[in-house]
Amino acid sequence: MSQGLDGLHRPVQTSRALVAIPIAWIVVVFVIELLVPPHIHLGPLLVAAPAITPLFGGPWTVGLVAALAVIAQTVIGALRGSEGLLSANHEAQIAALLLVGASLVIFCVVRERRAKELTQVRYVSETAQRVVLPPLPRRLGPLRAASRYLAAEAEARIGGDLYAAARTTAGTRLIVGDVRGKGMTAVSDASLLLGAFRVAAHRQASLAELVAYLDRSVCWDLMEPGETDDYGETFITATVLDIPDRDDPVQMISCGHPPPIVLRHGRPTTLNARCPAPPLGLGELTDPGYHVESFPFLPGDLLLLYTDGVTEARDPTGTFYPLAERLTGWTDSDPDTFLDHLRNDLLHHAGGHLDDDAAMIAIERPVSPRV
Repeated sequence: MSQGLDGLHRPVQTSRALVAIPIAWIVVVFVIELLVPPHIHLGPLLVAAPAITPLFGGPWTVGLVAALAVIAQTVIGALRGSEGLLSANHEAQIAALLLVGASLVIFCVVRERRAKELTQVRYVSETAQRVVLPPLPRRLGPLRAASRYLAAEAEARIGGDLYAAARTTAGTRLIVGDVRGKGMTAVSDASLLLGAFRVAAHRQASLAELVAYLDRSVCWDLMEPGETDDYGETFITATVLDIPDRDDPVQMISCGHPPPIVLRHGRPTTLNARCPAPPLGLGELTDPGYHVESFPFLPGDLLLLYTDGVTEARDPTGTFYPLAERLTGWTDSDPDTFLDHLRNDLLHHAGGHLDDDAAMIAIERPVSPRV
């Protein structure tokens, strides 16, 4: 806690130290003005002091520096003027300082108000994300798990990417998906699908029955009043998995979503579905015929699920992020460490900014049971 308070105090202390720069400038200009011949006027240089103060100070600091500049200019004018009276030139300079100082104070007030509003927006978006899309628990039965969500827009930290996990009597069911579109509509659709998954995943239904229910849930939502115009245009790509607690094969149904990757001893294997189903929400338009795929998930393996924001991230030359190629040789067994490594590598490839939201889930089956 003390480290956090120290972090908050450092910017304040730095700002106070930087105030010495414009004050020193005022003193230097004031002294030189009194030493140079009367026909040389350095007073206009005083405006630089309040002009640079908004870089590190607020409205009160800017107002203080501007007042000091006005006082310095007034004293200069009184000392340089005949019989202590201000000349028209000095009066004009004082008026200019007052105008510039007042404008900068108003600018700082508006800037702080906008910054406060932006902070509130970020707080609301982060709270909404924690409610709609909370991080996965570190333990899912015998499995270890981690999740990361990277938003393309820093001010809006929630979008249409989704993931969730639910425990059953014999294992863990997972879903990762991506809603077509952006904005609040995508958030609403993601929330609806997550709610349907959390309700139905605990039931003793087969994986195909669960996915069929999720598809109907999305279709029902699109048939609500006011949503008919989007019918057939809004859909959700998703991968749904059933991971048994024992070392039995994992069952998977892919609905148009990027394939998972299993990392074993630093060697990635991309699990492309042989018979992928259409995205959720299009089941009424086609006959999905959900086909359950299976693949081994052995102790020591790491399973990576992700959205297309990962594989479609581009570098400055336009090259997509080569996920499987970059994972080759990675031996991180801890899901949190693995995803931190992946996040840093992805952002480095994309130049620090993603064009689309990206969600990532890492699941590890430990070599031996952990208590």
